[in-house]
Amino acid sequence: MTNRIDIRLREVSREGRTAVAPFVTVGFPDVETSLALAKTVLDAGGDMLELGIPFSDPLADGPTIQKTSFRALQQGVNVGVSLQVLAQLRAVEADAPLIFMGYLNPFMRYGLERFVDDAAEAGLDGIIVADLPTEEAGPFKSMCEDKGIYMIPLLAPTSPDERIAQACQDAKGFIYCVSLTGVTGARKELTGGLAEVVERIRRHTELPILVGFGISRREHVEAVGQFAEGAVVASALLDAIDKVPREQVLETAHEFVRSLRTAGG
Repeated sequence: MTNRIDIRLREVSREGRTAVAPFVTVGFPDVETSLALAKTVLDAGGDMLELGIPFSDPLADGPTIQKTSFRALQQGVNVGVSLQVLAQLRAVEADAPLIFMGYLNPFMRYGLERFVDDAAEAGLDGIIVADLPTEEAGPFKSMCEDKGIYMIPLLAPTSPDERIAQACQDAKGFIYCVSLTGVTGARKELTGGLAEVVERIRRHTELPILVGFGISRREHVEAVGQFAEGAVVASALLDAIDKVPREQVLETAHEFVRSLRTAGG
């Protein structure tokens, strides 16, 4: 079966627009609402969805995602709960690409083989492991790919050409380009030199490149679309829903994601 990530990114390319990939922390503000949020942002025009698995030491994440992860952990959210949410979401979103983003320790604690089996059964399309370097990813990556799950590599402005080449060599789905040297978080302006970073990556791959970290509004998505295939939006979305009363969370998320969509979509 062709991976949903490939199918969706080809559709976006044919439509001549920039892919939008929202991020939702599983369990924020609570498990039931996070599931509803996931459905909402996809209905609002999200092309694929990153589901963040909360972790106590999220070294790549800034204050917003740290806060949402902490609140989820307080409610007992873990890999098992995240898999349940994934399965419930897949039951109503047959075609949407669904991607886990997390850290290695919780997957190891759950059991890597067990996790891959359960994730494939629940309908996972891809996984991003923020603290798993390319040099050490081989065994876990092979397990995932045997079940049709893509392990998406992360590359940053500081990545040397040899690391870019290594990460891109056997990559599938897309390449995640971290837009800055630092942690996640909404920012007013995109990092300078980002187009050059994407161009360096593109020399080593024909896969689509999605840019994340600091993408906050439609103007950012439009700017990224001049040199990359998509944008990941996390902290800005979570900040928006954290500022409103619970009864306004879904409407706020829907309008926020709709506001990101570029011409053609």
